[in-house]
Amino acid sequence: MSQPEPANDKSPYLEMAERNSIKVDFRPFIKVEGVTAKEFRQNRIDILEHTAVIFTSRTAIDHFFRMAEELRIIVPDSMKYFCISESVALYLQKYIVYRKRKIFYGKNIFKELVEQEISKHSSEIFLVPLSDIHKPEIPRILDKNKIKFTRAILYRTVCNDLSDLSDVNYDILVFYSPSGIKSLFQNFPGFQQNDTKIACFGPHTARAVKKAGLRLDIEAPSPKAPSMTMALENYIKEFNKNGSAK
Repeated sequence: MSQPEPANDKSPYLEMAERNSIKVDFRPFIKVEGVTAKEFRQNRIDILEHTAVIFTSRTAIDHFFRMAEELRIIVPDSMKYFCISESVALYLQKYIVYRKRKIFYGKNIFKELVEQEISKHSSEIFLVPLSDIHKPEIPRILDKNKIKFTRAILYRTVCNDLSDLSDVNYDILVFYSPSGIKSLFQNFPGFQQNDTKIACFGPHTARAVKKAGLRLDIEAPSPKAPSMTMALENYIKEFNKNGSAK
């Protein structure tokens, strides 16, 4: 699994591994690094010129408030926050008094957040904290709805050093982002898939797998497997039944 190890043993991946008597290793292929205050200043973005912030992840929240602290900016109580989901909105409690702020959230679909919440506040000037690699539909949907916004790159995705895995062979590699595919080839330029199965989550990752010339064996979400654990378990059951899986 090209992601961090679960914080506790309640992970669906660990439960899946126990049910099927398989071994699962967790190794992040990528990591997030914050943009420095010096780099941010070069973009000439003034946080206080904005009246609202759009958060698409908890990571974006962490780096927004980190940058504000490094720049010695006090975020005003009047700032409005628009979050991709309720769980992301609740994470704001780490930095602000939640009940005293104007906070709006959606149901994990950015298009719906814009159309149902953000568009009602079109007079606001929005700041959108993002990674250097982000979904292109985020600015596109905002532009389409004529929302005034500034894209602020506050963190970047970089490849982890995986050199210690050079002699390790896995039956299945599971990816969750195009950056994971990039990290695979940066660490192992001569990687040959051969019998190794590639699993991925999401259409963007699927495109990256195919663009890299790899064979995509397991894909989620799908009608039969809305989660990655379900997709993997379906594959394992098919393999155990027939000695192979399509």
